[in-house]
Amino acid sequence: MAKKTKTILCVDDEHDILDILSYNLKKEGYAVYTADSGDKGIQLAEKIKPDLVILDVMMPGKDGLEVCKAIRNSLFIKDTHIIFLTAKADEIDEIVGLEFGADDYVTKPFSPRKIVTRVKALFRRVELRKELADVNKSIIKIAGVEINRINYTVKVDGMDVKFLHKEFELLYFLMHRPNMVFSRNNLLHHVWGEDAFFVDRTVDVHVTKIRKKMGRYGDMIETVRGVGYKFTSNGNF
Repeated sequence: MAKKTKTILCVDDEHDILDILSYNLKKEGYAVYTADSGDKGIQLAEKIKPDLVILDVMMPGKDGLEVCKAIRNSLFIKDTHIIFLTAKADEIDEIVGLEFGADDYVTKPFSPRKIVTRVKALFRRVELRKELADVNKSIIKIAGVEINRINYTVKVDGMDVKFLHKEFELLYFLMHRPNMVFSRNNLLHHVWGEDAFFVDRTVDVHVTKIRKKMGRYGDMIETVRGVGYKFTSNGNF
């Protein structure tokens, strides 16, 4: 069976950038759509349900963060992958973007080759995760925490708790390997991918949010001083 052509939606208020993205991504065989505003981007995303949205952060009107939030809150496109385009590369902007649920980011100005490489790397990671998914481990329950990879849900004491995409992936990775210790760099590599450029603090921020959402089970994610984290299946919870 032939592979389905990946669909990419590019959202940017600069038409020159849209033209560059469209031309170079179409050359690689992707189906490409464009929108020059946040509102148009959301409407088009809801209509075509793209595999990936390449999204400019700084736009007049509804900016990229607002668009990202709208996508993550949508019932039909909440799992769409997102790459931010940003003129700012400092850590604060990076963390804010990740908190909104972005998969990666590329700084402006960028070369066409760089954006194509990032897109291919993201799709490779997605396919690899599908190939490596263990059907017998699709649903994991430890103490009062249940994570379901089939429908991407997390239950805490039987109650549904909303997790952003990377929060879910990080929790699943740790619960899939209970009592194993992973360094921050190791977690970045496995959850965000070897081609993603994030910092150690990225993991810390996500762990803090996951612990809060897990309530009384938050301490099951243990900090191993000087090393990283592990998910413990021991203890009285």
